[in-house]
Amino acid sequence: MVTRAVLALGSNLGDRHATLRGAVEALSSGPGAPTPVAVSPVYETAPVGGPDQGAYLNAVLVVDFDGTARELLERALATEQAFARVREVRWGPRTLDVDVITFGDTVDDDPVLTLPHPRAHLRAFVLRPWLDADPAAVVPGRASVATLLAAVEEADTSGEQRLSRRDDLALRLSGEADH
Repeated sequence: MVTRAVLALGSNLGDRHATLRGAVEALSSGPGAPTPVAVSPVYETAPVGGPDQGAYLNAVLVVDFDGTARELLERALATEQAFARVREVRWGPRTLDVDVITFGDTVDDDPVLTLPHPRAHLRAFVLRPWLDADPAAVVPGRASVATLLAAVEEADTSGEQRLSRRDDLALRLSGEADH
């Protein structure tokens, strides 16, 4: 059975744009790969939580996947490893972070893969690109992405979650022509 899923991508070490481009390609090619449906614009964001570190590039990839949520997580983790992801400091800098945000309408508090992602509804760097990629998106068990983003933006009086859209750093799905 094919399930629509949402993956959030982030990078703040090395050639961040090349890493995101490579991640989109790696996630959507090869045996058992999900079928890419949409990719968001790229946003530059300040890090949220964790140690002092450089700005992130973030994007969202919407896919259709003929497998389980755990299999998609395994693919996400393998993609992180392919881009030399090191897990030393929680919320620390990273070459690549790939999070499974939603898997269909699944709501599950499994500690290995909590769905939907337990903090996605609080993070503009997930919600804004997701809304761009899928304007009708809903976080299962919560609300529409548009409603959640409005609430996050309203609550962000410090500007901590400000985003800058980077149209100069577009991502493309396989087979899409460059503009």
